[in-house]
Amino acid sequence: MAKKKDKKDKKKQAKALGKSKGRNLGKIALGAFLAGAGIGHLTVLRDEFQAQVPSWVPADPDLVVLGSGVAEIGLGVSNLAAWRQPARSRVGALTAAFFVVIFPGNIAQYLERKDGFGLDTDGKRLIRLFFQPLLVAAALSTGETRKKR
Repeated sequence: MAKKKDKKDKKKQAKALGKSKGRNLGKIALGAFLAGAGIGHLTVLRDEFQAQVPSWVPADPDLVVLGSGVAEIGLGVSNLAAWRQPARSRVGALTAAFFVVIFPGNIAQYLERKDGFGLDTDGKRLIRLFFQPLLVAAALSTGETRKKR
């Protein structure tokens, strides 16, 4: 009976370890993606990002791009640095919130038919909208925001 329980426990641990490895790789990928995008906001992709700032935003597009770039770099570095709870879940939740906050800009890009980053048709811009919820889910999952502490 004890051997059966040990086998179950080992299988459970192996399964959890597999999930942890996947989450950790996802966390690294998300952090690198955010940091890279943020650097792009501040450097070579700055004009491309400025063209995507919605017309209804009451701020200078360059200032919006610089601010969001700094935020993305900060979130990227935080995702790469915060591995222990509760910091990990806080960073995950903050990253998810960031993706939610910028989503109206993605909707505006679709509605205003603004080209950028190869999104030069309504179909491509529409498809992009479906990826934002995946980024929110990835941030929450890699941050293990629902994990019991």
